[in-house]
Amino acid sequence: MTPFGQKLRELRHQHGRQLKDMAKALRVSSAYLSALEHGHRARPKAGFVQQVAAFFNLAWDEVDELKALADLSDPKISIETGGLSPLATELANRLAKRIGELEPALLHDLNERLKQS
Repeated sequence: MTPFGQKLRELRHQHGRQLKDMAKALRVSSAYLSALEHGHRARPKAGFVQQVAAFFNLAWDEVDELKALADLSDPKISIETGGLSPLATELANRLAKRIGELEPALLHDLNERLKQS
C-alpha cells in the first residue's frame, strides 16, 4: 500500500463511502480505485488528486497533505545515481535489494531522518 492509497482508504472509511460508489462519482472503475488503495497503480495524476479532494470536500491543508502523499506514492521508483559518490550508489542498491526485509521501526527512523534533511 502506498501513502496515498492508505490515506484514500482512511478518507473513504471516515466518510462512510463504499469503493464502488466513490469510483462511480469519480468516473473511474472500482478496480482502478482498489488498485490505487493497494499500491498496484502508478502515482495518481494531479487532476485525480484534485477530484478526490473535491469529492471529500477537503480543506486546503488536507488537500496539500493529499498532494504530498501522492508525490510520495510511486510504487515503482528508480534512483539515478550517475554522478553521485560510490557510497550513494551502494546505499541505493542495498536499499533496493533489502527494503522488504527491514523492520518497521527502522523504516520509520530512516524516513524521519530523511524528512529532516
